[in-house]
Amino acid sequence: MKHSLFTTAVVGLGLLAAVPRSQAQTADQKFGVSGYVSTLQYRGDLGSNFWDLRHASYGGGLTLSRYISKGFDINLSGNQAVLRYPGDGSSFTNQNPALSNGRRFSANVTNLGLGLKFKLPVKDEFFVHPYILLQPGLAIVYTDRYASPTAANSRTSFGSFDGQVALGLDFHLTPGFGVFVQAGQHYLDRDDDRLDGVNSGSSNFFDKYDRYMQFSAGLTAAFGKAKDTDGDGVPDRKDKCPDTPTGVKVDVNGCPLDTDGDGVPDYQDKCPDVKGLAALQGCPDADGDGVADADDKCPNTPAGVRVDATGCPLDSDGDGVADYLDKCPNTPAGVKVDATGCPIDTDGDGVPDYQDKCPDRAGPASNKGCPEIKAEDKKILNEATKYINFDFNKATLKTSSYAKLNQMVQIMNDYPDYSLSIAGHTDSKGADDYNLRLSYERAASARKYMLEKGIPADRIEARGYGETKPIADNKTAAGQALNRRVDFDPYLTGDTNAAEAKYGPAPTIADIKAAGNKLPGKKTTGTGAPRSRKAPLKKAPTKKRK
Repeated sequence: MKHSLFTTAVVGLGLLAAVPRSQAQTADQKFGVSGYVSTLQYRGDLGSNFWDLRHASYGGGLTLSRYISKGFDINLSGNQAVLRYPGDGSSFTNQNPALSNGRRFSANVTNLGLGLKFKLPVKDEFFVHPYILLQPGLAIVYTDRYASPTAANSRTSFGSFDGQVALGLDFHLTPGFGVFVQAGQHYLDRDDDRLDGVNSGSSNFFDKYDRYMQFSAGLTAAFGKAKDTDGDGVPDRKDKCPDTPTGVKVDVNGCPLDTDGDGVPDYQDKCPDVKGLAALQGCPDADGDGVADADDKCPNTPAGVRVDATGCPLDSDGDGVADYLDKCPNTPAGVKVDATGCPIDTDGDGVPDYQDKCPDRAGPASNKGCPEIKAEDKKILNEATKYINFDFNKATLKTSSYAKLNQMVQIMNDYPDYSLSIAGHTDSKGADDYNLRLSYERAASARKYMLEKGIPADRIEARGYGETKPIADNKTAAGQALNRRVDFDPYLTGDTNAAEAKYGPAPTIADIKAAGNKLPGKKTTGTGAPRSRKAPLKKAPTKKRK
């Protein structure tokens, strides 16, 4: 098979294309093509012609290199040359008499390798760059061997792993052109001596393997565009502002132009012809409030006054009074304020209207700004349960109850900011559902009376708790009497119903009717006693009920 430098170059180019691209910082021109001449010198079982150039044979090669960093390159190299021993093909002066017996050979050697080039990490612009090359690869050998000066040749060919270690110097003559010299030694991986046809049988590494030296010298042309990350026309190695946005005009150092010299580049400067502040994108601020003059609706704001985005004094609570004049700067949104920025207090009780449940009537803050019910009126309400009586086993009010109910009507008229909770209760005698209905109906009866006296319906609620909320022991007659009651509790309209706060939730009569339901239990308007929960063992005399 015919081998040529053209074949070597094609294979090398293909392998280089498969090498991953480095992402590290590189020189301006990071690819190189080197052409060179070389000579090979043998050392092995037959002898050695290392460092003997008297009968040198020459070849050549091609290297493609990729700059990775100032301390490391990677390359692909292909070389073809003739390796002979003895050097002139006939002289036996350097033979090993014990082994050669007149043997000689001539080999056409092609090697391809992937090289790792470790350079002295000097600056890229430095003139000379020493390096060490470690290059594993493949050797393809076509050899003619002669067992004696008169014997016919024995031709063979083979492929072998080929490892090269070399030292070299790169000389950078110009940014895109250089020369290099290199000396290295190749080792083949086979120990069957297919190169020279002789096996020494030695176990010593340096005697066991046939090897050869390669001396090379050549020219390197670097190519590739200088790296300009931001595309501003200034190479990165000279660019003092390498991250300039695309399309921005720059100076000779690669930095954006700044026409007015205020430290804000023109492409970011909203006022490129007038010196300004960086915080205001290059625009001036006459009153120093942090808002550019062109956007300032209050350009003469006093020094030190906090302003909003328009340059006007800040009004944090949005009440129309600037903070520096506002004595109450944290007023909730929507609250009406006076000239000092404080919430209006119409009745002057110290409770601002927005917190005052009774803004037109003075009252203490402890009672949410509403007048407190007088002690004598509270007493009437607290004792009302003693005077509200009903017909036996019915929800019909006795006429003796009217006087006390009229007093409560008057109290409700005197305190229009209050509502009244009416809660009915029974003792434990009788069936649960019967007692529950009776308590509802008695509470409703009292409510109805007061409504008929003109109290608005939304100011009175009636609930029934049956026998569930006793205040005394139901085992005694006295306790049962105390448990049969109707409570009257006032509360500020809008607050939690007083009965619910005291006893827990229970639907009002209005709730029950709104849901389309009937009051629980049997009707209590009759005169008969409710059925006991447990039937008596014998007939007992009828007892008075509630």
